[in-house]
Amino acid sequence: MMNPFTLKRLQAMTLSSFMMLAAAGCGGETAPDEQPVIDDETTTDETWDAEQQATLGSTVLGAYLFTKETFNGNGRTCATCHTLANGGLTPAQAQAIYAKNKKDPLFRPIDSDDGTGASYKQLLTHATVTVDIDLPANVRLADNPTARTVKLRRAIPSTFDSPRFDPAIMWDGREPTLQLQAQHAIAGHAQAKRAPNQTELNALVDFEKALFSSKQTFDYALTGKAPALPTGKTESEKRGKAFFAETGLCGGCHFGALLNETSQFNPMGLPAGFHFGSALVSELNVAQNPVREYIVKNPDGTEAHVMSPDPGQMLVTGVPQMAGLFKMVSLRNLKNSAPYFHDNSAKTIEQITQQYKMLMDVAGIPYTQQDLTDITAYMKLL
Repeated sequence: MMNPFTLKRLQAMTLSSFMMLAAAGCGGETAPDEQPVIDDETTTDETWDAEQQATLGSTVLGAYLFTKETFNGNGRTCATCHTLANGGLTPAQAQAIYAKNKKDPLFRPIDSDDGTGASYKQLLTHATVTVDIDLPANVRLADNPTARTVKLRRAIPSTFDSPRFDPAIMWDGREPTLQLQAQHAIAGHAQAKRAPNQTELNALVDFEKALFSSKQTFDYALTGKAPALPTGKTESEKRGKAFFAETGLCGGCHFGALLNETSQFNPMGLPAGFHFGSALVSELNVAQNPVREYIVKNPDGTEAHVMSPDPGQMLVTGVPQMAGLFKMVSLRNLKNSAPYFHDNSAKTIEQITQQYKMLMDVAGIPYTQQDLTDITAYMKLL
């Protein structure tokens, strides 16, 4: 684990400085007179030991690999999709890149609408990419019974905060380690012809673990002390906090330091500390993604039929009751991490609360317009 002193130095080194070091490492041009920004602490033998040097060296190597290395693939790097602006990709970013250069590595046939590169409406409109998911042995598609994989459109998970703090990797939790996630992404999304070695995978992970969305999450990494919930200043914000923290309708499922794990009082009856939940995003399908029928063979020989645009964790576990469960991402710095949900169907916090209004309507729980206004105001403070 990276120690606090090393973390502090890494945070002081700006992302632009990481990129400068990455460019220097491959013979690229560095910005004129630009130097890494280091904190004021004097390096001494007592504070700068071999382990720290190795960790920082690995992180700088990781910066190069993350921002520059294509692994002889289709031209993409990790930063092509996991931008250093917000850790992921927004429709506005995709549209700006497309307007500047339609042949940018972001636009490759594998993530086009039909797989041929003819159009990129989904990527430009929703910033979603294509993922190939293996079907569990007991799951088959009604319209293609012999298929053993399914193609789905999903949002790009952010590399801010999550690698450092979150044990759940990917929207459905299918990757057991960050190293394997990087390996599979490089092979799949970058279509690499050279596989990264273990040293490179470890360096990528070290770099990702040094990326934070805000000072409060960086401070949490340093101290282990969870950020306090904001109190709110306006009456609407204060009511929003009470709704969020006291009713259990929000805080029961958005609990813990990053508000991305369930408490024992969650209304869905999930285990405490669980990192997955459902806001009926797939079920209500606001994004209007194609719905397919999945046939699941239960242990007792019976079959369950699940209609869904994306069954989420069911495709990892083979358990039909887990259809629609997806990773709950951190709510910290929420206002700067749009779009939202596994399909990017909510582009604003207002649209998040509208999704939850639909959930409450299905559950028969009163959720007034004032509640929507108040909880929206409060969520913008997180």
